[in-house]
Amino acid sequence: MNIYVGNLSYEVTDEDLRTAFEEFGEVASASVIMDRATGRSRGFGFVEMNEHGQAQAAIQGLNLREIKGRAITVNEARPKTQGSGGGGGGRGGHDRGRGRW
Repeated sequence: MNIYVGNLSYEVTDEDLRTAFEEFGEVASASVIMDRATGRSRGFGFVEMNEHGQAQAAIQGLNLREIKGRAITVNEARPKTQGSGGGGGGRGGHDRGRGRW
């Protein structure tokens, strides 16, 4: 299960996330999302846990728990939706029968 972790302190590392979630079971991956331009944390991350029951226990046990001075929010990550991320438009179809696209 993919888990979203929000409201992270900028000091939280991938290893900090992994350590917190390992209290509830095996962690497949843990990553804090970094800003490409600044190299600084964007204040959220994702944790992947293969065992559904352990993931649910982690969500329940860690939601609103304080890590490095901030109460984190933890919930099941929502899948990306198609069309949610930029990408240009275009004109959209025929040009009213004038033979152009």
